[in-house]
Amino acid sequence: MKKTATTLTVVLSAAVLIATACRTETAQGQANPTLSAMAFRNPSLPIEERVADLIGRMTLAEKVSQMMYDSPAIERLGIPAYNWWNECLHGVARAGRATVFPQAIGMAATFDDELLLRIANAISDEARAMYHAAVDRDIRLRYGGLTFWTPNINIFRDPRWGRGQETYGEDPYLTSVMGAAFVKGLQGNHPKYLKVAACAKHYAVHSGPEELRHEFNAVAGPKDLYETYLPAFKALVDAKVEAVMCAYNRTNDEPCCGSKTLLGEILRDQWGFQGHIVSDCWALVDLHAGHKVTRTPAESAAMALNHGVSLNCGSTFPHLVEAVEKGLATEQTIDEMLAILLRTRFKLGMFDPAEMNPYAKTSTDVIRCEKHRQLAREAAAKSVVLLKNRNNVLPLKKDMRYLYVTGPCATSVDALMGNYYGVSSEMVTILEGITGKLKPGSFIQYKPGFLLDRENINPIDWTTGDAQAADAIVVVMGITGLLEGEEGESIASPHKGDRVDIGLPANQVGFLRRLRQGNSKPIIVVLTAGSPLAIGEVHELADAVLYAWYPGEQGGLAVADLLFGDAAPSGRLPLTFPNSVDQLPPYTDYSMEGRTYRYMAAEPLYPFGFGLSYTQFEYSDLKLDRDEVRQGDTVRATVTVRNIGPVAADEVVQLYLTDLEASVRTPIAALKGFGRVRLGPGRHQSVTFAITPEMMSLVDENGDTRLEPGQFKVTIGGCSPGSRGAALGAARPAEATFTVQ
Repeated sequence: MKKTATTLTVVLSAAVLIATACRTETAQGQANPTLSAMAFRNPSLPIEERVADLIGRMTLAEKVSQMMYDSPAIERLGIPAYNWWNECLHGVARAGRATVFPQAIGMAATFDDELLLRIANAISDEARAMYHAAVDRDIRLRYGGLTFWTPNINIFRDPRWGRGQETYGEDPYLTSVMGAAFVKGLQGNHPKYLKVAACAKHYAVHSGPEELRHEFNAVAGPKDLYETYLPAFKALVDAKVEAVMCAYNRTNDEPCCGSKTLLGEILRDQWGFQGHIVSDCWALVDLHAGHKVTRTPAESAAMALNHGVSLNCGSTFPHLVEAVEKGLATEQTIDEMLAILLRTRFKLGMFDPAEMNPYAKTSTDVIRCEKHRQLAREAAAKSVVLLKNRNNVLPLKKDMRYLYVTGPCATSVDALMGNYYGVSSEMVTILEGITGKLKPGSFIQYKPGFLLDRENINPIDWTTGDAQAADAIVVVMGITGLLEGEEGESIASPHKGDRVDIGLPANQVGFLRRLRQGNSKPIIVVLTAGSPLAIGEVHELADAVLYAWYPGEQGGLAVADLLFGDAAPSGRLPLTFPNSVDQLPPYTDYSMEGRTYRYMAAEPLYPFGFGLSYTQFEYSDLKLDRDEVRQGDTVRATVTVRNIGPVAADEVVQLYLTDLEASVRTPIAALKGFGRVRLGPGRHQSVTFAITPEMMSLVDENGDTRLEPGQFKVTIGGCSPGSRGAALGAARPAEATFTVQ
């Protein structure tokens, strides 16, 4: 690892020397050779040489300008303006028309990394097409570039965090696998060119509260850092992610964007990261205004630069000129950090003839093409989690006599999108999807029923009358990005996007309670949210519960596919659902004690990995290829999965490992493998997992990883281990043990 980092330093030092040698009269405003003759324009030269040539032609002010997210043009060098800030959390966001996939937390619920690879590939296709179409018209706005600050791989440690919806859930292994797949899909596999540049954010231990994010200090011990908070970042570095975004907060007293530990010792030295580091937006202002570790913008700019930040989203780096003048930073360091940054633009092909870059030929026909729309529908259907299905009331019949649909989320586009969303010309609401399934002659009625977060003003009661006359009732309730999200964006949230109470708004539960009174007709609840909701009473009142997350532009069609049996539910919870906040540690406690399925001893409402189907699965014949393992050996675990129910469906097979004889605290269980299998009625399949020494290893209180001798339990099933999953209807898992000598 350190060898890689040293190699990077050598390359940068060489680049600086070349840059110094290449300083021309151009930098002093004198004659400039033709652009085509400049070495940085020559695609046959190594990137390091081209970067050094370009830097050598710039003045100090020009160099600093190129380290801003809104880099201006340098006309005398033929360098066009470029805005680095772009987002594609679940589709190209905040720009032109694009396919809107399910929110990230919903994609995590698919437990399908191959699907995420396909989604990210579709997103990057659309991104390339949109970028070139805009550049052809000389439009170079924010959200129009090829550098995407995605994915968010923070651990969703506490359900109160409004931005948890942007993550892949609470588990470091699931987050690592899904995040790496997304990066690979975005960046492509060309030997020379990046399709687009991905970014791992927010580094590190950034998980709320939103109200305090510009000043809080996340105190996490070495064990929790290396066991929970950092593995996904390491996995994305291994997947060759192009950028890492440092977070607003401090971690263990060091501001993340000026952290010797995080940026230098871990990211560069231990992991050998060679891409560029970008600050979160206006995070460098927090160094002096929030954390108060510096006194002036010039000091903040110098601190970030000297710790490895190459790109500033914000307004602080222009003060680097002053920092150099005052001796707080050197121009050589600026050259080094700029060299890392510019390499990304060269890898994207921005200084090469378009005909050399295969991605430059991407047609605008890919934008929201039929293939991508179907992919969005597939992803949404695989993301929805069936939490309850009493007496098999689902699926509904398409020729039913009379269906009553109610709830404000049934017609809400907000309920489809979550945050960091794009826009589409075909946003299919849940009501529209349901309506399209019913056969002619069947009746359907819709009433909003209740407001999203407060009691109705008009006294009309929509729980009687038509609701009582219907054969079945679908209530689409929950929350939207109006109530949870990022600081300042959730305009109905009193806590800047966070939720102090993780229950549903009281008026929604009250409506459902009144609807249930004296009504024996099936009530199906469809919930939209990006985080766990404490819905114990909803579970008791409803006959069936579907958790739809924020399912994207095709969400209405996907939910309807599931309600009417054209698809079988197969989503699994990437989060533990507590019964209430009373089961949680304080929000500002960053220790993992008592958090997530890995360390939470209390019985949850719904366990991690849980989800029902329209069929039943059985696990049997778990066999290990060895019972005693020498250190360094891999164990292969094979289990038989059988569909013992009436319909074909996908099962998400999950492997958990428990260290039964550890000398330090270890997770109650830890996900170490998962995979989807599709089985018809009566069919079975053998599924094999490899349990590597790395998976068997523990992290001690010093943050050191080691493999100890002792006994390990292997659990393979359709849910995390524990009695709650079985009580809710999950299949009984298969178990076995092995011993490490």
